[in-house]
Amino acid sequence: MSVAVVLVEPAGPLNVGSVARLCANFNIHDLRLVAPRCDHRGEEARLMAVHAEALLERAQLFPDLASAVADCTRVVATSGRMEPEGLPLSGPAEALGWLQAARPEPGCRGALVFGREDRGLTNQELLQAGRVLRLSTDGAYASLNLSHAVAICLHALQQPLGPSVPQAAEAAPQAAEELCRRGDLEAALADAEELLLEVGFLYPHTAEARMGKVRALLQRAQVRASEVALLRGMVRQLRWATQRQSP
Repeated sequence: MSVAVVLVEPAGPLNVGSVARLCANFNIHDLRLVAPRCDHRGEEARLMAVHAEALLERAQLFPDLASAVADCTRVVATSGRMEPEGLPLSGPAEALGWLQAARPEPGCRGALVFGREDRGLTNQELLQAGRVLRLSTDGAYASLNLSHAVAICLHALQQPLGPSVPQAAEAAPQAAEELCRRGDLEAALADAEELLLEVGFLYPHTAEARMGKVRALLQRAQVRASEVALLRGMVRQLRWATQRQSP
């Protein structure tokens, strides 16, 4: 599987340049930046990138994490928090093994997401991942420098899958359907949220929190493309039925 490294709102050009160099070191060709708070093509970033300036030049920019991972089927987010809401924490072997174990078919892409230097990823952003990875740092000072965290994760990603790592649901046969693209799942959830607001199951002031629980549930279920299509079909039929009954 092709893997993209995604940095959410990076503020330090030295960090961005260092990450570009690490991507080149570990044969990662897809660097994505979400609303960067620094000049990723400036002199400081280029200084740290060394021979990876081309990666800085072609880094893709996105306004938010959802759009950055919309084409990805497997997303691993990193967190220094001990207990992020909604999804259980995984160690590098489990989380990165799950990323590696996807079928290597054309267009099948994964993402490894890193948060802001000062405050990491929000709960809402973590809920956009299928796995939340936490490195085994000391609880008294868990936060790592951004580029150091990327280095550790990319090195671990290059290691062969061990026998203890679940091989994509016990090495699912090649004919098995891959997970859905993240953008398709978000579109289905947006449809469902709109309908649930219309029928009064959700209220505007609580919709985000309640849909976060639904999002976490679907992430744990590892939803596939056909299942997303089924969900969207159900929502469309329910909307048609409610509109038909309206006076």
